[in-house]
Amino acid sequence: MKRFVLAVMAVAVTFTGFVHSEDAQAPIRGIGGVESLRGASELETTRPADALKRFPRDQGTIDSDYVYQPPLVPHTIRNYEVSLNVNKCLSCHSWKNAKEMGATKISVTHYQTREGQVLSDVSPRRYFCLQCHVPQADAKPLVENEFQRVDALQ
Repeated sequence: MKRFVLAVMAVAVTFTGFVHSEDAQAPIRGIGGVESLRGASELETTRPADALKRFPRDQGTIDSDYVYQPPLVPHTIRNYEVSLNVNKCLSCHSWKNAKEMGATKISVTHYQTREGQVLSDVSPRRYFCLQCHVPQADAKPLVENEFQRVDALQ
């Protein structure tokens, strides 16, 4: 039964890919390929890696585009480890080290539980900084974007 289901799924995927390639404006020819926002590439060839994104140096605080936006990181985070045991961000941004390092202190909200209880260390739900805070790179957008900042922040 499993083989039958797998065979049906394989036929369906093949047929879907065939129909899609027939309908596409610029079909991918050859031994099959993948088309994504970064362009088309053959399955059996390795596409060259994109150039590393450039991060402007010393750009200071980056303005927010909407209310409650987590602050953007104004520097590269290459080789920063943020894991269960280590958080490189806290070596500069913790309340203990921020003044000495000349970095922005993390918000007091990062020391609170969901119920509002204040902790002596960063809350586990706020420990993985890179889930919300991202570096702002000088990179070309993958898709057109007509986003407008909130009027109050302009």
